[in-house]
Amino acid sequence: MMSKKIVITGQFGVGKTSLFNRFISNTFNEKYLTTIGVRVDKKVIRVRQTEVSLILWDLAGEISQEKVPRSYFAGAHAVLYVFDLSRPATYARIEQDMTFIKNLLPNALVYKIGNKKDLADEAVLKKAYAEAQPEVFTSAKTGENVAELFTQIAEKLVSEEVE
Repeated sequence: MMSKKIVITGQFGVGKTSLFNRFISNTFNEKYLTTIGVRVDKKVIRVRQTEVSLILWDLAGEISQEKVPRSYFAGAHAVLYVFDLSRPATYARIEQDMTFIKNLLPNALVYKIGNKKDLADEAVLKKAYAEAQPEVFTSAKTGENVAELFTQIAEKLVSEEVE
């Protein structure tokens, strides 16, 4: 079995924990609960005849804050930078945050995720894509693209391992 660490980060209230919960246990809670520190859990999926244990780290707070220990990122194979499609301010500093992540983890796979697609119309999606260029739009509430996102990341990580 292969084990891969995935860090989920982004601004406050963008749905990091909701994505985490949707993928790990296929649940969604309407109530906003602030994550304190970090939550870690795992889910095993099968990719190309290989079992992959995805170890998800749901980080509290914004990546550039000193409150988020750099050690939380150590050894990460992938980083999901989540922003809220209904709040453009959550991706206003995306380039700065991407630079930070890429300097910290130059070899990690980095995905920008536009979450809360269920709250966005076509105009909002076009604007978000133009400004943030996310790899995917998700909805932790409906589950749209969540399992596919993690499967796609696992496939890329397995491919890198094989090459």
